[in-house]
Amino acid sequence: MSDGHLRFSFLGPRGTFCHAAVTQVADQSAELIPALDVPSALKMAREGEVDYAVVPIENSVEGGVNATLDTLTHGKPLEIKAEMLVPIRFALAVRPGTTISDIHRIATHPHAWAQCRGWITDHLGDVIHVPATSTAAGAEILASGSTDFEAALCPVPTAAEYGLDILSDDVADNKNAVTRFIMAAVPGRQPERTGADKTTLMVQLPSDEAGALLTMLEQFSARGVNLSRIESRPIGDLMGRYAFSIDAEGHIEDERIQAVLVGLHRVCPSVIFLGSYPSASGERVRPQPGTADSDFISARGWVAGLLGHNVEIFD
Repeated sequence: MSDGHLRFSFLGPRGTFCHAAVTQVADQSAELIPALDVPSALKMAREGEVDYAVVPIENSVEGGVNATLDTLTHGKPLEIKAEMLVPIRFALAVRPGTTISDIHRIATHPHAWAQCRGWITDHLGDVIHVPATSTAAGAEILASGSTDFEAALCPVPTAAEYGLDILSDDVADNKNAVTRFIMAAVPGRQPERTGADKTTLMVQLPSDEAGALLTMLEQFSARGVNLSRIESRPIGDLMGRYAFSIDAEGHIEDERIQAVLVGLHRVCPSVIFLGSYPSASGERVRPQPGTADSDFISARGWVAGLLGHNVEIFD
């Protein structure tokens, strides 16, 4: 920490949706430090340059953010401490004096482009996407004047921040798009269990066993644990070898989640715990019959009684 204030890195520059996400968890005294990309933001947390890193992990249209899923599990351990949801709405921003007919190239992050391709085609025709490191980076460069593109797709407030005009403030193919962001830090105490929690894992399967994926999934289903997200990611050493990034409903303090972790540890060569934290939706998890904490505790007590009975017999 610096001068008692928390420090947060985030996918910059200022004005990104990630900037909006970090303001949900950082108070006004916090120091907000923009990073060039997701790996840089997470590296700052790993190396102690900041207390927390805030980065995107999932979009309701495009799915998982691969840079985050991969970087979380490569290097010194990190854990997720919170998640935030930000509604996504884009502006088509230009320098003053630019018209629709002047636009031939548009800069923005690839995820943003994917969410707006239909709108762009309908309103601008065949224009070229210029990839940017974030939704605000293209606007920042456009405002500087030294660009080979004529417009940027960015958050609505970002355009005003950089003195750009807005030709449309409602650019999107899906009006209900939402991006999920996470706050990550070095391992430590888990956020308290709320009853509306998620646990994130990266699980590697045996490469030479038929039915390995089914065996892994059975560790969850047998304990009544629902998965809100599961995505495969290449391990990177050999073709055809994958690990699975998973969000499970529940907290590590829940008996059923602990039982899942024990099961996964038995049958999978690698299980990386990435944190238990409150769900941004606030929707409480309702255990299936036989999977509440009291059910596991009662079952263990019953087995302990059987073991005690056996000891008395054979002594």
